[in-house]
Amino acid sequence: MNTTKTIKSALISVFDKTGLEPIVKALHQNNVTIYSTGGTETFIQNLNIPVVPVESVTNYPSILGGRVKTLHPKIFGGILNRQDNESDVEQMEEYNIPQLDLVIVDLYPFEKTVASGANEADSIEKIDIGGISLIRAAAKNFKDTTIVASVDEYSLFLNFYLQNNGAISLEQRRFLATKAFHVSSNYDTAIFNYFNTDDSSINELDKQNYYKASFANGQTLRYGENPHQKGFFFGDFDAIFTKLNGKELSYNNLLDVDAAVNLINEFKNDDPTFAILKHNNACGLATRKTMQQAYIDALAGDPTSAFGGVLIANGKIDLATASEIHSLFCEVIIAPSFDAAAIQLLSEKKNRILLVLNNIELPTQQVRTCLNGILVQDKDGITDTIEHLTTVTESTPTTKEIDDLLFASRICKHTKSNTIVLAKNKQLCASGTGQTSRVDALQQAIEKAKNFNFNLNGAVMASDAFFPFPDCVEIANNAGIKSVIQPGGSIKDELSITYCNNHKMSMVFTGIRHFKH
Repeated sequence: MNTTKTIKSALISVFDKTGLEPIVKALHQNNVTIYSTGGTETFIQNLNIPVVPVESVTNYPSILGGRVKTLHPKIFGGILNRQDNESDVEQMEEYNIPQLDLVIVDLYPFEKTVASGANEADSIEKIDIGGISLIRAAAKNFKDTTIVASVDEYSLFLNFYLQNNGAISLEQRRFLATKAFHVSSNYDTAIFNYFNTDDSSINELDKQNYYKASFANGQTLRYGENPHQKGFFFGDFDAIFTKLNGKELSYNNLLDVDAAVNLINEFKNDDPTFAILKHNNACGLATRKTMQQAYIDALAGDPTSAFGGVLIANGKIDLATASEIHSLFCEVIIAPSFDAAAIQLLSEKKNRILLVLNNIELPTQQVRTCLNGILVQDKDGITDTIEHLTTVTESTPTTKEIDDLLFASRICKHTKSNTIVLAKNKQLCASGTGQTSRVDALQQAIEKAKNFNFNLNGAVMASDAFFPFPDCVEIANNAGIKSVIQPGGSIKDELSITYCNNHKMSMVFTGIRHFKH
């Protein structure tokens, strides 16, 4: 059975008319009857192409300020009728309903209107009713009707149409219907999320929770975390970054880039700060008077792990900094800006990825799969400040130690638990990452610091969670560390406090845990 259908009639009602002209002309060339309304009708008339007003079919004008134009049985009957159903065919003749083989719709830009900061009345007015109904109807009846549901599909449809000499195959109609249902579900998700806010007192009465997300234009990655895994990225990468050089980012690159951006965001208002990450954890980080020196001291934290890492700066990378970086093999370099000479030098390695980090707001929620569902949580949006600190020991940390404690705490917050971070003079000396015990994390950090010739006398220690026993402060003291920052909250806090007091160590509690799993 031939399932390719020649288009003889079309209903066109679109908001965005970009790219519509060649479609209208191609339809006219094949003697297709075109129905339209409103601005689209005027657009077609201005092309000197015949167009039938929808009002002449429905015998109703556009009413309620344009809110009701196409919502009529004669329109939806022309779209939804089953051409192989005898009863449908009879009713089409009985009620003089015109067959509609093609529906082209582009919805009111609700998301763009909301993003523009429009008020509620203007935003709600951009909720499309007739268009979304036309899309669902035509997509449902894809066996007989072709649907083009977005300006993004205009060129795709036109290619199909011209290749088939004015006809569309069943496979193509089903493909376009799939895209149409994506458009409608994405649109409805945006509207739902606009209304689904936490600022209503009625929410206290409704104990149900909802989560809806929809992403378009997913990017197929070379593979996932490993070569045998498929990988995709759904998001607007270009809104966050301007890519200057390099190969396509991999799944693992993207995870590291995400970790790097979130980490450097903690230091965005600080003096020049440079961080080096590997497997989502910082292996080097330093704040200095110049970006060049910040990079040199960040690299000193762990020059071995820096190989193949992701580098990020909180300010411009100049030629002096780029000259230091250039000898290191690294996957990605990120900064808010680069000097032209720095770009030229760093781009000499064609696969090295250079990204300019745009100034945008990052998401405030985290989502991950779990069992047969997902976990959703607010991001850890609390950064420890001096206002959070409570000194719990007889010794009080000096101003310099407080600076280092808060510095270490910010790194600790973005390091995989269990973690201990050691820092001195606003430089990451070492960290113990992802250990099953806090003692192991501390011992790993101390050993690593010694391997890279750090003198830990006068260094500080940050922990993502409390110490249930005094063993960690004892180990830290024996390594030369004299000041500690931790959340506190253990029923045995007093054991650690007592040890610190007996050994003239200072310790502050923040009251805030920073687990990261």
